[in-house]
Amino acid sequence: MTAESQQALADGLQRVMARAGWTGPATGLLRLSGGANMQSWRFEIGGEPFVLRRAPSAEWVAGRALDMAREAAVIRCAQAGGVPAPEVVAELTPADDIGLGFIMRCVPGSPDPENALSSPPALLEEIAAAMAKVHALDPAALPFLPVLEPAAGVEALAAQFAEAGGDRPPIALGLAWLRANLPAPAAPTVLHGDLRIGNVMVENGHLSAVLDWELAHLGDPHEDLAFGCMTVWRFGRLDKRGFGLGQIDDLARAYEAAGGVAFDPARFRFWLIYRTVWWALSALSMGKGWRSGADRSLERVVVARRAAEQDLDLLLLLETEAPEAERGRPLPPSVSPPPTAEGEPSAAEILTAVSEWLAATVKPHMAAGRERFELAVAQNALGIVRRELAGRPNPHDKALCETILTGRTTLAEPGLLANLRRRVLDTLAADMPKYPALAEARRIWESTT
Repeated sequence: MTAESQQALADGLQRVMARAGWTGPATGLLRLSGGANMQSWRFEIGGEPFVLRRAPSAEWVAGRALDMAREAAVIRCAQAGGVPAPEVVAELTPADDIGLGFIMRCVPGSPDPENALSSPPALLEEIAAAMAKVHALDPAALPFLPVLEPAAGVEALAAQFAEAGGDRPPIALGLAWLRANLPAPAAPTVLHGDLRIGNVMVENGHLSAVLDWELAHLGDPHEDLAFGCMTVWRFGRLDKRGFGLGQIDDLARAYEAAGGVAFDPARFRFWLIYRTVWWALSALSMGKGWRSGADRSLERVVVARRAAEQDLDLLLLLETEAPEAERGRPLPPSVSPPPTAEGEPSAAEILTAVSEWLAATVKPHMAAGRERFELAVAQNALGIVRRELAGRPNPHDKALCETILTGRTTLAEPGLLANLRRRVLDTLAADMPKYPALAEARRIWESTT
């Protein structure tokens, strides 16, 4: 953002806050580093801190089930219902000419996953209690919330998969499993939809607020329980399957003790697999959003490559469906990368040189915060391209996906699981080699070779 556009944003925030009763200039404007879908800007008026939550573009928010005004209404309802949530103090209007969004009081604490995951075990109980309070909200108070029922949700994912090319076998396996294991619809319950480490503010080891309500809807409480237990949202805490803070049994006990519904392991597994498929497709959709011009940020196009993480997680979740002989089958070898040529530098070596130059020359001149975050994203992007040039396997196989979805191919097919394991390991090694579950999957799967 240029100095001129940043000043225009500060001027607009001053107008919005004056309408809500706060006078004075908006100072200390700072883009916060988090937020793959929405922008967050911290600023102060009269020494009091606030946060602007803003859509990256009108085109981006147009595809959401909740517009910004309705998201603000959900937050207000949650706070009134005793959920620790930020206070919404003002909403943007078109006349403000600074986009779509709303302003909240700044909440103490940090959303940094490392901060949360280093907290005492009591934090899991506090998150479970907050979740139970969300689920106790009256759906009639939020009549605009969409409803997610299992069968309709799975078919919506299948349609999204087809639109994205319908050619990633682990996603096809997930969809086939979901269709075969549909639970009965649950009583419509208000769900947060994105309750996980990274979307909670934690101060001194305690929960201070639940953030990012853009995915709120009505559905099965087990969906919220499962989402925060996905591997991707545990940030390397592979041994602590309950939000990265404890075990799933710990989460279930704390949730039930806080007034939540009785925990059902079968429903939990359904929604864990559902949400893993959902996040794989959400990652792929980032590429579509970038191509359309709705959001041309570098972060958007790089996140699209995170679908490979969910390919791995889906295989880890679903491989128990395969016969024992297939689970023990050795993996085929990886395709060897081409030898490094002598003489002129390769394209991969040039990308390495650019990344090293950015780290040595540009990074020292950047303040901590959004700019350094974007530099890290840029270096990640260069690494993805460099590793693809070195030999990334093709993760696409539409013909195989079609036979999986029609039930003609399952994980009982001799060699299928071993081949998919190898393909997923090598694809993820090219796309996101630092994904914590990759090393663990290699340890487990390659020990059979």
